[in-house]
Amino acid sequence: MSVGRKDLQESVEDWFGPYRSSGRLANMQETYYGFFQVFDYVDARRFMRRIDSRFPKYREYFRQAAEKYDLPPLLLSAQAYQESHWRARARGPAGATGIMMLTLNTAEAMGVENRLDPVQSIFGGAKYLSRLKDRFDKAVTEPDRTWLALAAYNVGRGHLHDAQKLAREQGLNPHRWRDIKQVLPLLADKRYYRRLKYGYARGTEPVRYVRRIREYQHILENELK
Repeated sequence: MSVGRKDLQESVEDWFGPYRSSGRLANMQETYYGFFQVFDYVDARRFMRRIDSRFPKYREYFRQAAEKYDLPPLLLSAQAYQESHWRARARGPAGATGIMMLTLNTAEAMGVENRLDPVQSIFGGAKYLSRLKDRFDKAVTEPDRTWLALAAYNVGRGHLHDAQKLAREQGLNPHRWRDIKQVLPLLADKRYYRRLKYGYARGTEPVRYVRRIREYQHILENELK
């Protein structure tokens, strides 16, 4: 290696070492690449077809609801696709219903009278997500606040609180999604959930839920340029 190249490499390492140890590198990787896993070509193609066939019917409602509750419209759109594939009459095995798959209790709390009405459901889901975001400590910044709120929408705020407690116990940051997604799967492990306030939860599901929403949002951003 020439002297010039060696000096350059040392300079890069002098800069990169503190950047990595400060956690900024991990934060950057999570922000831009944390949602990419094995690319599902079939699912992506199906999603892109539905952007043409289903999305236009609801796009303006997503925009209006997002504007009202200070949310990114394509994030809300991606979340709705993850919930129901943009099907207004979707029904889940646990009783959740509609395009935003609201439970009866959540719908009532959000003022939704008819969960099968897509407009009511979209505005109710947006209101609920916004409320979840507002409940976090001010120390939780974006985009982590959004990812944590989405996880809470999926698994419940109580279980997410348990995950934050586990993160603290393990020396992780309870305000960072990249740390919380490491401990969420432990909510299904008896060694952990038996001593937690809210008990057992399928903790891998909110991790997958947030990842898929981020993937769908990314595709929407590129398809709708």
